[in-house]
Amino acid sequence: MGFFHFIQAAIMLAIAKYDVKMFFTTSYIDASGGFPPVGAGTPELFFSVPLGPMVAVFLLMSAIAHLSVATFGYKWYVDNLKMNMNKARWFEYALSSSFMLVVIAWLCGMFDFVSVMLLFSLNACMNLFGYMMELHNQKTDKTDWTAFIFGCFAGLIPWVALFMYFLGVTGGSPPTFVYGIMISIAFFFNIFALNMVLQYKKVGKWKDYLYGERFYIILSLVAKTALAWQVFAGTLV
Repeated sequence: MGFFHFIQAAIMLAIAKYDVKMFFTTSYIDASGGFPPVGAGTPELFFSVPLGPMVAVFLLMSAIAHLSVATFGYKWYVDNLKMNMNKARWFEYALSSSFMLVVIAWLCGMFDFVSVMLLFSLNACMNLFGYMMELHNQKTDKTDWTAFIFGCFAGLIPWVALFMYFLGVTGGSPPTFVYGIMISIAFFFNIFALNMVLQYKKVGKWKDYLYGERFYIILSLVAKTALAWQVFAGTLV
């Protein structure tokens, strides 16, 4: 999986159009006329980054994580799996999936850097609640769903924000590939949550924690590949 992610990232970095840029803005209130101000501040360019490399970044993050637990971190990884945990998964997801969401948010029209930063953080918290779910249930006779419920809330709010931007477009509509991204990635995000439910409900093959772990690994590759190439194809067009 490490090589699958790395090869895709390398190809993207090689053929990317570096002139297609993501730009982020900020706006601050002007209180010179008194407080509270009458109107909103004017958005100003904060910084910009090439879109192609940004797409490659979350693939590289996954590649590094997979190659790490397959080599020098393998014993630590296996020891955690024996306890029905994978700490590396949640730390990697907290970064890579949050970067994924930032790219989607930008394509939907969320350019304000502070909003993007908060969206990134909320999505990261969703994944860290996944870590807490596995950690808390190490010593419980009955599954405690508290961390899962909190994680679902943290994960839902960014998508509410995304769809508010996506559905609020005026004077036209987003490119067709953005529709595909919204539908496919929203679907995959929910499948991750469903996989955890099946694990803790011990449904069928999910009674074996390792079956759920393999499912996470495959889902991660498919979701990141789907988003990366949908975005990349859109930028090339």
